[in-house]
Amino acid sequence: MSYETITATPSSPHIGAEIGNIDLTKPLTNKQVEELHDAFARFQVIFFRDQKISFEDQIRVAGYFGPLGKHVGASTISKTTDNPLVRKFHYDETSTQISGENFHSDQSCAAIPPLGSMLYNHTVPPDGGGDTMFASMYAAYDALSPQMKKYLEGLTATHDGTRVFGPGTPVSVHPVIIKHPVTNKKVIYVNTDFTAKINELPQLEGERVLRFLVDHCNKPEWTTRFHWRAHSIAFWDNRCTHHKAIWDYWPNVRSGFRVQVEGTEAPIAG
Repeated sequence: MSYETITATPSSPHIGAEIGNIDLTKPLTNKQVEELHDAFARFQVIFFRDQKISFEDQIRVAGYFGPLGKHVGASTISKTTDNPLVRKFHYDETSTQISGENFHSDQSCAAIPPLGSMLYNHTVPPDGGGDTMFASMYAAYDALSPQMKKYLEGLTATHDGTRVFGPGTPVSVHPVIIKHPVTNKKVIYVNTDFTAKINELPQLEGERVLRFLVDHCNKPEWTTRFHWRAHSIAFWDNRCTHHKAIWDYWPNVRSGFRVQVEGTEAPIAG
């Protein structure tokens, strides 16, 4: 699709687009915001290059999509900055672990998970590496057999934040198949990090079904891989995507900042 004020170049057949002809260091026009909303819904994750943004810029751009919120985890590898809405994501030769090495949906353990997350990296490894992979849960759902789609209707799963963030983190129940509130498309809503069990099934059956779904969601056929350059941005729709950070750059540095847009409602059964 062509736009009037921006360009959108698809990254893969199912997910992702690089947005051009825009300067995120300046306030956007109503038409630019409208077209960004359309691209965000259409492509599920949108990418920007050569954007030397400040905290204020990042907060302003994400704020076009809703109010910003804070991380639900009391314990996390990333750290807060002087601005409580901005988290620092910095890894170097002293790091022993990074955030997000499994495919996941951010904080699905929350009663109302984040709508989206925006990551800006100002420093990247000199020889490449540190890519982020994104997977379309629309495409994953569409690839299920009609029999499996029917079987999963009405099932719910427990999403346990203590598995990742430790005690004091939310534990919530969400439908296994949800409907995106904007596109009305159906989405598989389980993930490696947070989904602990499927509630309506016997233990062994639930374990096997959940294992199948996680493996299915992680298949490369519905992914794209974003190659970071300095001053790049990835902004993903947390309601219909999974993402995975690839830690192949130690002892080099990858450093940036992330903000998240608050969700407006609990996931709705599809």
